[in-house]
Amino acid sequence: MNTSKELLFFFSALGVFNGIILGVYFFFFTKKKYLTNYFLGALLFALSIRIGKSVFVYFDDALPKMYLQFGLTACFFIGPCLYYFLKSATEEINIMPKSWKLTLLFWAILIITVGIIFPYEYYPKLWRGYFIKIIYFQWFVYIVFSCYTIKGIWAKIIKRKHKTTPAETWFGMIFLGNFLLFLFYFLALMGAPATTYISGAVVFSFILYLIISILLYRKKTDDLFLLNNQKYSGKKIELAEAAILSEKLENIMNVKSLYKNPNLSLQDVSQEMNISTHQLSQFLNNNLNKNFTSFVNEFRINEACKIITSNDKLTLESIGYDVGFNSKSTFFAAFKKHTGTTPLNYQLQALQA
Repeated sequence: MNTSKELLFFFSALGVFNGIILGVYFFFFTKKKYLTNYFLGALLFALSIRIGKSVFVYFDDALPKMYLQFGLTACFFIGPCLYYFLKSATEEINIMPKSWKLTLLFWAILIITVGIIFPYEYYPKLWRGYFIKIIYFQWFVYIVFSCYTIKGIWAKIIKRKHKTTPAETWFGMIFLGNFLLFLFYFLALMGAPATTYISGAVVFSFILYLIISILLYRKKTDDLFLLNNQKYSGKKIELAEAAILSEKLENIMNVKSLYKNPNLSLQDVSQEMNISTHQLSQFLNNNLNKNFTSFVNEFRINEACKIITSNDKLTLESIGYDVGFNSKSTFFAAFKKHTGTTPLNYQLQALQA
């Protein structure tokens, strides 16, 4: 190995090592334990394993094939971790929903089962011919979902009408870095000229050092972990302004039935109201004493109650989907929380009335 390759190996391998250390930091040592921290830590772990595979195999292709399988298995979790990282930030989710846990469990069972039944060592053609394409397709789908999740940030960056906050810049940079990694790996997979798998490792190292530099030189980092974390925390909006916001919010929720969108986000509603996500979050939390999810679910449950009392031909599950819930369990849990009874008991009481 000549000097240039030695430097390239050192730079890339150091990036992998730092990625693992930074992942540990986000998991265990951040002052405030946001769900975003954990997903960012998991994302860095998955990326570090994937990049580590590329680095060591690139410089020593005689390594056991199990390294390749580990790298591709980790790759299967990059997309989901990125998506849930951004989703938890934009929607202020700090307790992992059951649907997220089930999705991650499904991917884990799927890739581990496939790895046990068809190990790379004995089925290299199957992995290189089919499995790797499925893995990259899954990664691409989550890249698209992630881009949609932070579409409001891209709108601000492109239009340049409003100055982006440090958190918005931070999340946009992390998404862009992941997109560039995917792009380099995809081009290398397609055999594009002047692209190799080590290119992704180099890009990862540069991005990682940029993240580290931001963390080291910023006096305050808590504002980087939630897109809607605001300087007005705990402060109520004045009564006159709050009354206007309340009326406007009620109107757009009822007239446009925004709550029926199962993917409705804080950014979607704030854009409809032509106010910032900071203002809307401040109003909901400090004036109404509700988080965004609880506020939207109230509209959904009220609508569900109307449908249950007026139509006994629809199933309770279909009613839940019609009013905006994305799963039966979420609908039933929210219904009981807001009404104190289950949808079935509510339906029986309505029939007896």
